[in-house]
Amino acid sequence: MSTQSTPTVIVTFIRHGESTDNLRSVWAGWKDAPLSNHAKALAKSLATTRFSAIYASPLKRALWTGRAVRDAQLDPKPYFEESPLLREQHFGAAEGNPWSWDQTAEMTLEEHFAKGLWPVLHERSQRFPDGESSDDLYARASKAIDELVMPHVWHAAKEGKTGVHIALASHGLCISELIPALLAKTGSEVHPGHKYRGLHNTAWTRATIEVEGAKEGEPLVFEESTPPKLRIQVTDINRHEHLSQVKRQGGGIGSAAHDPKQKDIRAFFGGGKLEEGRSASNARDEAEVEIH
Repeated sequence: MSTQSTPTVIVTFIRHGESTDNLRSVWAGWKDAPLSNHAKALAKSLATTRFSAIYASPLKRALWTGRAVRDAQLDPKPYFEESPLLREQHFGAAEGNPWSWDQTAEMTLEEHFAKGLWPVLHERSQRFPDGESSDDLYARASKAIDELVMPHVWHAAKEGKTGVHIALASHGLCISELIPALLAKTGSEVHPGHKYRGLHNTAWTRATIEVEGAKEGEPLVFEESTPPKLRIQVTDINRHEHLSQVKRQGGGIGSAAHDPKQKDIRAFFGGGKLEEGRSASNARDEAEVEIH
C-alpha cells in the first residue's frame, strides 16, 4: 500500500442542521421541515476546507445545509449536486407520527401499527409499512458510495491527483450506513452496527481513501475490472466544535438570523436536558439504541 502522506480522496460526511422536527418527538425521515441556525455556524467553520464537490440530500434540512457549506467556500465554488440516494431512512406510514421507546409485550408489531403506535424497531430487517428497513437503507447507501464517491477515487488515481475532497450532506441514519458502505470497499464484510449513530446536528465525520500505488503527479494505469486495492480510514467522528457559540431563539426553534438576545443553546425534550446538537426526534438516531 502506498505510503503517501496525502490520501487520494477525503470524504466528509455532514449531518444536516437541526430542523423543527428535531425538536419534536416524531419520526422525521422524508418529511421536510425548516432548519434552525446550526448550518451557518458549520459553513463558517468549513470555509477554509476546500471541497471539489458537494452532494446533498434533496430533503430541505440537508439540502440547505449543503448549500450553506458551498456558499461559504471561496470562488470558484465547488460542484454541487442533489442526490435522492442521500435521503434519510424512509419511515413509511410512521412519517410525522409520534414515536415511542417501548413496545407492549402482549402486542405484535402489526397490532401496534394498526393502532397507530410507532415504536422503535430493533431488528435491521424490520420496517414500518411502506418504509425502509436498516438493511434497505444500507443497500441505498452502498449505491450512493458507488455513484457519488468511487468515481472521484478512480478518476483522481488515473489523473495522478491526491487530496481530492468531497462532502456528502445527509442525515444521521443514512450517514450511519454510508460509512460502513464505504469501509466495505476494502473487502470487509463486517457491519460495525450502530458505531456511527448518535451524530450531532451539523457534526461532520471524515474518512480518507488511499489507492494502492497512487501518487501525486503520476497517473495510475489499471483496468476497471481489476482496480487497485484501497486503504480506508475513519479519521474524525462527530466533530461539532462549531456549535459551542450557537444561540437559539427563545421560542425554541432556531432560525438563520442571529438574535443577540437568544439564550445559550440548551435543548430540552420530554423534560430531559439534551446536549446541544443532539437530535431527539429520530429515536434510532441515538447511539444507545441497539439495532441487531
